[in-house]
Amino acid sequence: MRSTLIAAMLGVFTAAPAAYFLAVPDRQDRAAARPSADSAVSGAAISAEAWPICSLMGSLAESADWAALDPDFAAGKRAIVAGDWTGAIKVLTSAGLRDDRNADIQNYLGYAYRRLRQLDTAMRHYKRALTLNPRQRSAHEHLGEAYLVEGDLAKAEEQLAALERICLIPCGEYNDLKRAIAEYNKSARR
Repeated sequence: MRSTLIAAMLGVFTAAPAAYFLAVPDRQDRAAARPSADSAVSGAAISAEAWPICSLMGSLAESADWAALDPDFAAGKRAIVAGDWTGAIKVLTSAGLRDDRNADIQNYLGYAYRRLRQLDTAMRHYKRALTLNPRQRSAHEHLGEAYLVEGDLAKAEEQLAALERICLIPCGEYNDLKRAIAEYNKSARR
């Protein structure tokens, strides 16, 4: 009786992921097909007025994670949600001094610098985040978006390919970058 119950439970746990992947074909392409105002572009590079905003950054304020342990990191996340890029840089830099091995802090610093149109500094932080954690999905997405701002489609597509390898289930970062690349390509054809 016990072995039958265990076998049934294992079957359910094995079948559920398989059913999900069979029921959701083209998981990466489905969300990428929707147009987004956040990723509008003009000309060969993205105009300053249309800088991509990551769709996942808005959820930072609600996330109750380990950031609450560092008040500067938590304040930096709140500043990013509020659009206070300079304030975010100030407190995230302070948090980064205490935790120089934190890929999330480096990614958020990169994001804030990119929003202030300081691409060189932003890219340095994104690359540092990826050195610390090569699987940091947000850093790949944001670095890809920064490459689009510079007009470097090939490097943006490299980041998209990296996300495709990293994302084993539907991944918002992949979808956001794919959508930004599609908008960039559509704009370039005009």
